Amino acid sequence: CDFQMQVPFPFSVLCLQVIKCKAAVMWEANKPFSIEEVEVAPPKAHEIRIKIVATGICRSDDHVITGSLVMPFPIILGHEAAGVVESVGEGVTSMKPGDKVIPLFVPQCGECSTCLSTKANLCSKNDLGSATGLMPDGTTRFTCKGKAVHHFIGTSTFTEYTVVHESAVAKIDSAAPLEKVCLIGCGFSTGYGAVVQTARVEPGSTCAVFGLGGVGLSVVMGCKAAGASRIIAIDINSDKFAKAKELGATDCVNPKDFKKPIHEVLIEMTGHGVDYSFEVIGRTETMTAALASCQYNYGVSVIVGVPPASQKITFDPMLLFTGRTWKGSVFGGWKSKDSVPKLVADYMKKKFVLDPLITDTLPLSKINEGFDLLRTGK
Repeated sequence: CDFQMQVPFPFSVLCLQVIKCKAAVMWEANKPFSIEEVEVAPPKAHEIRIKIVATGICRSDDHVITGSLVMPFPIILGHEAAGVVESVGEGVTSMKPGDKVIPLFVPQCGECSTCLSTKANLCSKNDLGSATGLMPDGTTRFTCKGKAVHHFIGTSTFTEYTVVHESAVAKIDSAAPLEKVCLIGCGFSTGYGAVVQTARVEPGSTCAVFGLGGVGLSVVMGCKAAGASRIIAIDINSDKFAKAKELGATDCVNPKDFKKPIHEVLIEMTGHGVDYSFEVIGRTETMTAALASCQYNYGVSVIVGVPPASQKITFDPMLLFTGRTWKGSVFGGWKSKDSVPKLVADYMKKKFVLDPLITDTLPLSKINEGFDLLRTGK
């Protein structure tokens, strides 16, 4: 271009380019990830392009692969991560290149009725329900082999670079270890928050935790932090009991060791049922079992695991009529942009640990091995 401009010196023009990088692309359901070279477009207005440093594998990603969570294909999954801002689009003033950040699968626009409410956190700008797989403007920033590739719930972190909307990213402490605090992007915050934010467990309470994956163990940690006097950890894989006890569980129960329903076992163990139960698996059978295991009049049961698509729950309404409360919890009830930096700060102050939740560290090229470890409970 040949042009003249009268501006204060110095003057610079920032020209953002398409980035070519590696990503794990899911072309269709029930197939392995394919490591591909993808093109990542520059961020548009109010968008941020992030270099992903570390990302966690979550059961919710696997739900898309198996079809339990319906999303459009091809798609780049991943939603629990931490990285560094590479570039920002027009109008972004809250962060700059070089800032450490955590993408947020639950955004916080600050304008919708949910964001303005003190009682809720599921911003209406989320892509959980509609599952468009697109940015807010209805387009994608990913291309592979000439084909458009969908985003996953506004984050898409199984890639070396991603683009997110400004409302879906939180700036964090520059000293935070990204390979640890990436878990605050989903697993830890979801489980811990289900206890301290959604259920608001009181000191001296009895709690039951169904499922001892990373999120379930975070629930155990939350129950301990809340001062629960008894924390009953439940899983069909007894190999997980040692770590559950390390993190605060007082009892561990394997349903396979009993001939009677698990809720009857818990009622016998406690005399009247638990004060709080948490379903952290995503199965309708365990959701109703968790509800039935609560004290019949004032017990509270929280659904934390992602419900499978197209499945319905049939249960005896007397379970609720007598006074029990059944609740759901997305991202632990936290308002994401406000809370994630504070949770990172708490981690830096050693108010909780994250290392026990990390079992393996793999390169992106071995992502399929990572999912095999997830599915085998390892």
